[in-house]
Amino acid sequence: MAELRYYGEKMEVKVSSARMYISKKEYKPSRFDFLRLVKRTTARVILLANEDTTREGKFRGAEPQTMDDPFERSISSPPSKSFTTLNHLRHVESLATLPSGAGGIPKLNAVILGESLASEEDDLVFPSDDFSRRAHIPSPQKYLEMYRRSIEDPAGFWSDIASQFYWKKRWGQPVYSENLDIRKGRIEIEWFKGGISNICYNCLDRNIELGNGEKIALFWEGNEPGTDGSLTYNQLLQRVCQLANYLKDVGVQKGDAVVIYLPMLMELPIAMLACARIGAVHSVVFAGFSAESLAQRIMDCKPKVVITCNAVRRGSKIIHLKDIVDAALAESAQNGFAVDVCLTYENHSALEKSKTKWQEGRDTWWQDVITKFPTTCDVEWVDAEDPLFLLYTSGSTGKPKGVLHTTGGYMVYTAATFKYAFDYKPSDVYWCTADCGWITGHSYVTYGPLLNAATVVVFEGAPNYPDSGRCWDIVDKYKVSIFYTAPTLVRSLMREGDEYVTRYSRKSLRVLGSVGEPINPSAWRWFFNLVGDSRCPISDTWWQTETGGFMITPLPGAWPQKPGSATFPFFGVQPVIVNEKGVEIEGECSGYLCVKSSWPGAFRTLYGDHERYETTYFSAFPGYYFSGDGCSRDKDGYYWLTGRVDDVINVSGHRIGTAEVESALVSHPQCAEAAVVGVEHEVKGQGIYAFVTLVEGVQYSEDLRKNLVSTVRKQIGAFAAPEKIHWAPGLPKTRSGKIMRRILRKIASRQLDELGDTSTLADPSVVDELIALADS
Repeated sequence: MAELRYYGEKMEVKVSSARMYISKKEYKPSRFDFLRLVKRTTARVILLANEDTTREGKFRGAEPQTMDDPFERSISSPPSKSFTTLNHLRHVESLATLPSGAGGIPKLNAVILGESLASEEDDLVFPSDDFSRRAHIPSPQKYLEMYRRSIEDPAGFWSDIASQFYWKKRWGQPVYSENLDIRKGRIEIEWFKGGISNICYNCLDRNIELGNGEKIALFWEGNEPGTDGSLTYNQLLQRVCQLANYLKDVGVQKGDAVVIYLPMLMELPIAMLACARIGAVHSVVFAGFSAESLAQRIMDCKPKVVITCNAVRRGSKIIHLKDIVDAALAESAQNGFAVDVCLTYENHSALEKSKTKWQEGRDTWWQDVITKFPTTCDVEWVDAEDPLFLLYTSGSTGKPKGVLHTTGGYMVYTAATFKYAFDYKPSDVYWCTADCGWITGHSYVTYGPLLNAATVVVFEGAPNYPDSGRCWDIVDKYKVSIFYTAPTLVRSLMREGDEYVTRYSRKSLRVLGSVGEPINPSAWRWFFNLVGDSRCPISDTWWQTETGGFMITPLPGAWPQKPGSATFPFFGVQPVIVNEKGVEIEGECSGYLCVKSSWPGAFRTLYGDHERYETTYFSAFPGYYFSGDGCSRDKDGYYWLTGRVDDVINVSGHRIGTAEVESALVSHPQCAEAAVVGVEHEVKGQGIYAFVTLVEGVQYSEDLRKNLVSTVRKQIGAFAAPEKIHWAPGLPKTRSGKIMRRILRKIASRQLDELGDTSTLADPSVVDELIALADS
């Protein structure tokens, strides 16, 4: 029991023999019903609540938990001497106790899932007792137990997880081998080598054998509302086998490449699984890349077959994909490599067959041939280190990098990360808004979910078509319980207004997720408070194409979250922050994010260019994988991603992460979105140039410009104040929502003749609008 009494302008909180006095001015429940105060009292932490309590009354708070004193440890005490570079647990040990938050006790607020809204003053969001009790990882202690084993005994830890899948032949010893130090020779990573398996078999056949044959594997939602479909695991296996048999019939063999240039039809994951079934290496290219970009990828991996469709409708716009493929194949042929087979799916909702351009002898209609093949297909058993897929990412030199992932380690890692990071249960319906043209669509639309026998929603259309409520309409329609999306989409939907969210129930939602870039705290709170009704934890994941799966991520139910923080490392991941000399930094700090030691999902090389692989990722800081990202770690050990290192601006010697400035700008109530780049400055070296999109209906004004600059000065400091606020009706984004900062840098520096290819933008006209507003 606890007692509250008011004494004039003071409020007394009494627990047992301890008291805490708080000024009523500091007691600001604002929009939410409960004020949660964290107070240490004689080796106990008490969560106190309820602004509706009478002026002299009693209430029952959360059950006290016996814990150490995290406040004095984190705020007052020097780092423990045991926190050395040899102790990989040094930055997660604080999870054994409650994190301290962002300041002194009177300023420390906390909310509990399902009971309060997170406000600007809330530092911690706690899982409810009910959520934690049901979670796979119900406590910090359980996480620490598993994390410690994953670091001290990685071979045993990952072997136990790998054993949950089917292996035709078990791997040998050692379970893994690695060299991440370029000074010691060739960079090499291997996991489960000698083990024979097949990821398609484990996604489909194994789940059917376990009794999930009639469970829905895929729900498909078309561009137009009311256009939909579904496949059970049995039906999906049959479709995959038919395509696999066709590919074998046209000469595709184990190790051959197949390029897939499809929109988000069910045929896209079907094509990926069909390649995996026969040991072919798929290379999915986002169906929005230009003909030139597609041709580059075709010429690099030299596929036996290209799979596409005639067209796709995204929102109200029709994109003629087959025309793009035709141009890419022509360019590739001119450069010495001709593709003999182009399998084309007729997407009749976008374009009639008769209006599709055709090359006889090369082009084949999917619907004309695939259904003629048997619905069973033998599995090609492959070694764990045999290649599974190539995925090309943008390179700083302009030439795309072919990231190569192998089968066994990737299979084990994506399955485990999906299960634990989303607290997946067999009753969940899962929807990730990403396209399979990106790594998120590989790991967390196709492989990770299906390896866990999940039901997955695949969406062909645009999230704002026919209006900005489409996402929540889909959530209600399929009773989606896990929703995983990008901060860019969150901010975009924020801008459109709350009414598009609140008109739908969303009661099925249980866990939310964020991917692609750091999510600023204000967007995090909107996502948590409005979309999730303050019921749903947010798995704010950090990872990369190269890592294969989540690296730093909250585990729902395990520990308190801080809005905007990716929190703690996943099992087996040893993140370190280093300075410019490559020296690990202890405790609270900022620097370059690296990873020491390997993990099963790590990529093995860049296709055809291992030297570039070593130079790009392992030469900057020998002995580590260098992520290319900046990162801060707070006094509680929580990790905060600050964006790409090349998105760090050096202003008069101050290194400022663009994400930090963007977050400050977006915290202004009239700013919907912001993107920050650096420009040359004759005095400061670099200046900060901010592109700002305002909330709908707000007009540009000089007063607002000054207000935005003042907001940054106040939140970060005068050194971070933007030199220029560039009004932006929209920002140049790819169709997946990624902001093309390369284009913004060229506009900011007035290098307008060097804008490059803008064909992958969702709306290329935005570039012209930004140029027109450059001097406004």
